[in-house]
Amino acid sequence: MFRRKAPWLAAALGLALLAPVPAALAQQDERAIGFSAPTALGQTATVPDWRMRSSAGLTVEGDHISVPGFPERGWLRVPARSTVMAGLIANRKYPDVNHSTNLQQVDAKDFQVPWWYRRDLIAAPVPGRHTFLRLNGGVISRGEVWFNGTKLAGTDKVVGAYPMQEFDVTKLLRPGRNALAIKAMPADPFRDLTVSFLDWSPLAPDNNMGIWRDVNLTSTGPVSLLDPRALPKLQLPDMRRADVTVKAEVRNNTDRPITTTVGGDIERVRFEQRITLAPKETRTVEFEPVRIDNPRVWWPAQFGEQPRYTLNLRVAGSDSASRQFGIRDVGSFLTPEGYRKFTVNGKDFGVRGGGWASDLFLRTQPGRLADQLRYVKDLGLNTIRLEGKEEDHELLELADSMGIMLMPGWECCTKWEAWAKKNPTHPWTEEDNRVAAESATAEARRFVNSPSILAFFIGSDNYATAAIEKLYLDAFHKVDFRVPVMPSAARRPSSQQPPPILGEAGMKMDGPYWWIPPNYWYEKKNGGNYGFASEVGPGPMIPELDSLRKFLTEAEIDDLWRKPDQAHYHLAKKEVFSKLTDLTKAMTNRFGPIKDREDFLRKAQLSNYEANRAQFEAYGRDFSAAEKPSTGVIYWMLNNAWPTLYWHLYDYELGTNGSYFGAKKGLRPLHAQYSYDDKSIAVVNTGLNEVPGLTVEASALDLAGTVLSTETQQVTAKANASVRAMTVAKPASINGAYFVRLVMKDARGNVVDRNVYALSTKDDKVDHSKVTWWHSPTVEYGDMQGLQNLPATQLSTKDARSRVRGDKVVTEVTLRNDSKTVAFFQRASLRKGAGGEQLTPATWSDNYVTLWPGEQTTIHAEYRMSDLGGKTPHFQVSGWNSAAREVAAPLR
Repeated sequence: MFRRKAPWLAAALGLALLAPVPAALAQQDERAIGFSAPTALGQTATVPDWRMRSSAGLTVEGDHISVPGFPERGWLRVPARSTVMAGLIANRKYPDVNHSTNLQQVDAKDFQVPWWYRRDLIAAPVPGRHTFLRLNGGVISRGEVWFNGTKLAGTDKVVGAYPMQEFDVTKLLRPGRNALAIKAMPADPFRDLTVSFLDWSPLAPDNNMGIWRDVNLTSTGPVSLLDPRALPKLQLPDMRRADVTVKAEVRNNTDRPITTTVGGDIERVRFEQRITLAPKETRTVEFEPVRIDNPRVWWPAQFGEQPRYTLNLRVAGSDSASRQFGIRDVGSFLTPEGYRKFTVNGKDFGVRGGGWASDLFLRTQPGRLADQLRYVKDLGLNTIRLEGKEEDHELLELADSMGIMLMPGWECCTKWEAWAKKNPTHPWTEEDNRVAAESATAEARRFVNSPSILAFFIGSDNYATAAIEKLYLDAFHKVDFRVPVMPSAARRPSSQQPPPILGEAGMKMDGPYWWIPPNYWYEKKNGGNYGFASEVGPGPMIPELDSLRKFLTEAEIDDLWRKPDQAHYHLAKKEVFSKLTDLTKAMTNRFGPIKDREDFLRKAQLSNYEANRAQFEAYGRDFSAAEKPSTGVIYWMLNNAWPTLYWHLYDYELGTNGSYFGAKKGLRPLHAQYSYDDKSIAVVNTGLNEVPGLTVEASALDLAGTVLSTETQQVTAKANASVRAMTVAKPASINGAYFVRLVMKDARGNVVDRNVYALSTKDDKVDHSKVTWWHSPTVEYGDMQGLQNLPATQLSTKDARSRVRGDKVVTEVTLRNDSKTVAFFQRASLRKGAGGEQLTPATWSDNYVTLWPGEQTTIHAEYRMSDLGGKTPHFQVSGWNSAAREVAAPLR
């Protein structure tokens, strides 16, 4: 424990520690400390890690804690971006908080007091240089900032999760050892403008208090260059020219007037401007637009490539900066029916997205983030909606480089939307208005150069007042953030007065959030396929057994099917989302009684697959409809903050199950699909080029695989639209379950799409008159219980092999159905050695395939070589009506 010293002793100690040190000792300190302040102009150094501890029991404050050499015994070493809980987890202070109910063991009382972060650093100040301390995001919930015993700011200034802060520490910086300390205050999502998860998962026990973004030291000369931005205006519709306006703020850091030159370049085009700045003045510098003929245009991945340009700016002899940007145009408008539609580069853009969840403890995980965005692209999604979980620069870089559009915005239901209630418990104050405006400015500065930003949501579940909208819009205007701004992701109450500045959102948030049958999506009611649905999905998404075993006990796994009516900890805390009653009832009625664990998981995957495929297919088919078009859909949700049994397209362990592959099938860029409403077969093309010469074959088959009817049709797939090819009527000779098989070939006879449906002659029926905010009840179920009695089938595996491509491995296998019956819903997984652990992440060409007697297909998976751990990859294949089979796929 660091005990309080007498005032004279503390002062003497502080002076001694701040005194210059010999060069040899400074070098020794630098090696030991591992963090140095930058010295070169325009250079930035990021705090690499922190020492953290609770204020409980500490008898000193920041004036002592921020003194160099302050004793750190008992302090925890935590990552550079680390909430308090993340730091405790990194130091193994708790058992695996993802497993079972371990998270309940965390004592929330530990986070009712402030926590301290501190870091020693080495400096070698250079005369004429200025050093600034920058917080690239706020301290949650608020904080104090100290440097070398001096308080830079208190909790009245450092407030909120998002505002950036900058402090000139030039006069405080000393040769040799220095110290930085930050005090983080307790957080409450209903009192503070912070980051929270609500019913998405359990709340983090610390409410995410602490430092969650980078803290930097940066060095400049007398003039600093801030927030460079390139603002392209693309000539439409021909895209033969773009004019790029360049802006930046320049700041005089001195107490004297300065005349200097600010200049830069884009490609080979150079520009500069001579300016005079008054003492301490900050001014926006704007250059004449740079003309670029025949620009390389940035597109979402489904439309084209993602080229980027580099803006270089410099202040002569003082500072420099570079930013990448893309030349693209985004816009939006309301259709005649009042639905929101987006455009990219003048082309109608059908949003097919998912809702993003950050890590529950806001941990920085760049590799995991990249894996998830690779999944997004592999799925065929083109957009991610971020509801109050704005992540950091790594996400922007990945989205920009991969062509994935982003729709960020503030979160619902916490202090961020306290203005939505007539009598809120914690209404907004003048401080909240200031923090909200600072948050908007800070995030807009991060987003302004990213071509992947499609829109921004001011509200999530509600509309802000006109005054709050103006506050945000003014902040965006100040930093030239020019994308469509949405007032809300939900409908506007017609009685709101005064009316919002932004008018109608043109979006709907009518659910469902829990299980519904696949034909629901074709009924143009509530969450069905019309308009822009900002968050909808069929709820429970049960991972496969490999993933379940990583966060549930064996008894908890069995309780999922044995006790569906009880609340499960890894479901949501809201009562309507805490049980599997609706899902298990539907599986029992549609597919037959659940026999055991294996049967439960098999039926859950089929439920996941068909519901997700139908959602994306329905919205894809009617994007180009003449009446009530489906302009966009955000699947709720893409991923999880913590291991859960609901709301994801891939599970927390990065396992890909029926949820993933149903969505992937429905999102194929050139796709033949069945329509649950009118039994038509539609061909959907999400690209910008028409595709002629296609042939679609549609067959109805009984459960034995006997063809009952077949029809072939020549089709031209319209660009960015759908066409109807034919209809497949219910077979008159069948009562119950049957199959529809679709095969589409190109002009050369190559298969470009293959799709199989298990259907029922009796339709599922939803009662929309009893709709709630979270779902519409199913009152009659389709009859596919015949699937339960499919004869066992035998699959053979051949040509299993693996090819190394750089740091990646591609493993493939050919599956053949050697039986006289259908091999239904066959799943392949990769194993690390014989019978080994499942290998994730991996992207697959296809999965959960159905093969007819004598039919075969080749599937492949791609993954990192390092993830094999030196083992030989093995394929494991198991299906609805086939036993597990495993085969080695040796590396070649």
